[in-house]
Amino acid sequence: MTIAAWPASQQAWERTKASLGGGVSTGLRASMKPHPIFFQGGQGPRLTDLDGNTYLDYVLGWGPVILGHGHPGLTEAVSRQLPLGATYGSGHLLEAEVAEKVLARIPGTERVLWSNTGSEATQVALRLARAATGRHRFVKFTGHYHGWSDTMLVGYRPGPDGSLGLGSLGQNPAAMEDLALVTWGDLEATADLLKAPDSDIAAVFCEPVLCNSGVLAPPLGFLQGLRDLCDATGTILVFDEVITGFRIGSGGAVTRYGVTPDLVVLAKAIAGGYPLAAVAGRAEIIDRTTKGVVHAGTYNGNPVVLAAGSATLDALAEPDVYEDFERRGTALADGMRAALARHGVPSTVHQVGPVVQCIAGVENADSFDAFLAADQEFYDRLGVQMLRRGVFTLPGGRWYLSTAHSDADIAQTVAVFDESLAATLSQGPGPVAKRA
Repeated sequence: MTIAAWPASQQAWERTKASLGGGVSTGLRASMKPHPIFFQGGQGPRLTDLDGNTYLDYVLGWGPVILGHGHPGLTEAVSRQLPLGATYGSGHLLEAEVAEKVLARIPGTERVLWSNTGSEATQVALRLARAATGRHRFVKFTGHYHGWSDTMLVGYRPGPDGSLGLGSLGQNPAAMEDLALVTWGDLEATADLLKAPDSDIAAVFCEPVLCNSGVLAPPLGFLQGLRDLCDATGTILVFDEVITGFRIGSGGAVTRYGVTPDLVVLAKAIAGGYPLAAVAGRAEIIDRTTKGVVHAGTYNGNPVVLAAGSATLDALAEPDVYEDFERRGTALADGMRAALARHGVPSTVHQVGPVVQCIAGVENADSFDAFLAADQEFYDRLGVQMLRRGVFTLPGGRWYLSTAHSDADIAQTVAVFDESLAATLSQGPGPVAKRA
């Protein structure tokens, strides 16, 4: 299959721009090339667009659809709940039942706080840390993403002025005063901040694997170093596992790397595509939500999303799920590396469990700066060629696998990747090699 154009999607795109801001429900979708594709539905690892074309899906809703589309157990659980009501404004047993499943999987956690999105959950995690320590500022690492709020959208990407500071027009400039930006992996700089006599650092936030900016595994010993520093200074350590939670291990990064933070932020994979987020962690911190720390949300812990969360966690507890994720993620990454080498395209491919990152144009890319140096124009052209051949991928080079992807799907994808590389190179030059 080779797709020349997407007339129905293009028509839908023009229609949508007349009623939605920018024509999208979230701004990043506008960056998808050649334009956003509009879908009518999906099943397993595949999506079908308005033109009737079917794709192997590695976008997976930008991460949440970890069981694939229309998973029978997930669909059944939500369908059972829907006739019973969408939300009650009071307690129900699913709140505790799903919390118990989370606590059983993540070592060192004692309480769960339900929320709706990762951006909301990181905000309440910071508020809890400030209440627990009596301090105000926090440490954040460059390239790490903790949501789009004014407080957190700092140092993620070069902003409108080109600097690695504020990330958005209209953002409160005072956000720069609330945090200290540190290079990922720099334990010495982190120690200097936390151990300063006048330190006002309440928390250290990090993605334990830097999935949002290159899928960079933590430097050896770094997470434990953060744990030791936070213990020594009474600082709250927060793992933002919105991407890694229940994806790179049964207990996310906590079980994969054996380091226990004070708080873990969860979203995406926790409910298989439904809007559920959480903060899990120490009871003495989270119990403050009924002792002066305001945490609100009309839809928090509603039974529909918790039914989805329960079914998703049950499916992810099936035998061999994480072994299959690792094996298939490795097969995809190895296949991509071999194709890139065969075509002489300088690159780096990273993989942690079912998350893969292709960094075109940079060899040995092991830092956020190296990730920023990637040839995104080349990768955009490659992404369009893959789309034409029935593989749907994210801009920027990150790939997600679901439990629905099979060995045959991975083999087909590697073949499409190889063919798409050839087609992209036939249309123009490949990246000039850069070394990290």
